[in-house]
Amino acid sequence: MAQWTSAVGSTQLARLLTSQQSRPAGPGSRRPPAYRSLADGIRLLVLEGRVPVAARLPAERELALALSVSRTTVAAAYEALRTEGFLESRRGAGSWTAVPAGNPLPARGLEPLPPEALGSVIDLGTAALPAPEPWLTRAVQGALEELPPYAHTHGDYPAGLPALRAMLAERYTARGIPTMPEQIMVTTGAMGATDALCHLFAGRGERIAVESPSYANILQLMREAGARLVPVAMAEGLGGWDLDRWRQVLRDAAPRLAYVVADFHNPTGALADEDQRRALVEAARSAGTVLVVDETMIELNLDEDVPMPRPVCGFDPAGSTVITVGSASKAFWAGMRIGWVRAAPDVIRSLVSARAYADLGTPVLEQLAVNWLLSTGGWESAVDLRRAQARENRDTLVAALRRELPDWDYAVPAGGLTLWVRTGGLSGSRIAEVGDRVGVRVPSGPRFGVDGAFEGFVRLPFTVGGAVADEAAARLAAAARLVASGAAPGGESPRTFVA
Repeated sequence: MAQWTSAVGSTQLARLLTSQQSRPAGPGSRRPPAYRSLADGIRLLVLEGRVPVAARLPAERELALALSVSRTTVAAAYEALRTEGFLESRRGAGSWTAVPAGNPLPARGLEPLPPEALGSVIDLGTAALPAPEPWLTRAVQGALEELPPYAHTHGDYPAGLPALRAMLAERYTARGIPTMPEQIMVTTGAMGATDALCHLFAGRGERIAVESPSYANILQLMREAGARLVPVAMAEGLGGWDLDRWRQVLRDAAPRLAYVVADFHNPTGALADEDQRRALVEAARSAGTVLVVDETMIELNLDEDVPMPRPVCGFDPAGSTVITVGSASKAFWAGMRIGWVRAAPDVIRSLVSARAYADLGTPVLEQLAVNWLLSTGGWESAVDLRRAQARENRDTLVAALRRELPDWDYAVPAGGLTLWVRTGGLSGSRIAEVGDRVGVRVPSGPRFGVDGAFEGFVRLPFTVGGAVADEAAARLAAAARLVASGAAPGGESPRTFVA
């Protein structure tokens, strides 16, 4: 474990520990010694991601004063955490949180199941819906009609087709963000856009601040690029960002880059409000941090009575701090690998220059298909269809979970494609393992955290509905019963995370 990259103050940690006291204790539980209660409280905060891994903890004397306990109690709690692998210390450097070597850690993102496996397994691993027909077919047909003039060229457009760049710029301008085509680069999906930005701004060993939890595949992309990830815990429920934590991390860790999802966050579904957006942009500007804002979920507002805040880039008109990433993959279809970057013209020029050593450009036919959708009104019709499908799936899944797993805890988001679920004290990793055996594939919480956090969570997407959603919830309940009974793979006992 590397030395700490963020810090938790004594007052902040005391407040987090106090918030746990309202949680009911298990049946027949006895009150443990004070040091044990403190150690368990800190351990739970780490496992739930409310205190990041590799966060520096307060000195023993500071925390004792904040909690009104003896220094001996804090010292004993820290020693217990070190013994259990949840704390590392170095003389002169202090103590910082960790996870034990045996804790399940995510190795990669969650790849979709091959189509031939879908008959027997309900795949809740990927937050993607089938194409909104007939709009995919119409878009491809329209693209083929527009293809001949482009076929007479070399076909390499490193910045993207001029027509699509102009169309995307017009859409930002219509949203109240004046944008020129020179501020747009078309990419191979949002992943391609984020990868290019990481290579441009954050070389190997640079710090990147990320929400905790965050999108699993982006975290893995950054790990493989050699970045040092600095997690910043989200607010509880659907509260969006915790601005105090963001200000502290930006000030103390000085990350070169920060990656956030303001609109229907993946995986929690949180929607950051305008005050949070303005404050985060100001904090990033003060720290000299480039803020990469992923808008791939922005059009999936499922509850029409929830107003959409101003885009984050609207609080940075000069484009010196905020870079926006968009994509057709979530709002339209994951098979349409078209993404884009909106940034200052000089940043776009640098990205285009660097692209010669990456993928050269994005497929022309797919760009033409997206441009056809945007220019004919087909995009709005397709997205309306997508919203209706996701809304129905969400409501069916939530009803099924309330019936089959009433002790699981979650907040129902107003948009996006995912539900972030606390699994009633059971290990999300064990549920995922057993789920494969009972025919439901689900990603465990640690895939969306840094270094093993969120062991008590799973992510459930709104990708199935009707009887399939009912069956998925029933299979998850069966997996939970097996884990709770100790019938986990390999005969292991169930792992619970009750402080």
